[in-house]
Amino acid sequence: MTAVQPDTVHALTDAIFLFGRTLRAALSHSEVDLLPNALAGVLFLLARTGQCRPSELAAEMHVGQSSLSRQIGELVDRGLVDKHPDPDDKRAHLVTCSSAGLDILGAIRDRRTERLAAQLGDWNEKQLEDALDVLDRLNNALGPIVAAGVGTTNAQRICS
Repeated sequence: MTAVQPDTVHALTDAIFLFGRTLRAALSHSEVDLLPNALAGVLFLLARTGQCRPSELAAEMHVGQSSLSRQIGELVDRGLVDKHPDPDDKRAHLVTCSSAGLDILGAIRDRRTERLAAQLGDWNEKQLEDALDVLDRLNNALGPIVAAGVGTTNAQRICS
């Protein structure tokens, strides 16, 4: 296999960054009335990681505990997150998505799917499958970085 050229990797890095920004902008507007983007992001990650301590979730998100604590408090107040004492440490607590939280995530996902389907209306099934294949390959290639914990804390590895 031929070595990958640094300029090509640089261009891919830029394209991935821009794609992430474009995707977030294109899809986020469809659910603002359901839940602010920042809260939706916390809820999506919590649903993906499952029950964990807020400190672990903060580490996973690369945010401070105080800002995440405020967001979790708002999600708890809205009935979208359940908060329970940690059975292993009575001073700590665990958070998880409530059934209402999972419902709103489903509604957000449905809206995002509809919006993306409308934007990709001129794509055929093969083109979408090819895009999925490329994204899967990128995730698989970059996955070992996450699994090895490069650039992460122990709390991030626990919550993942």
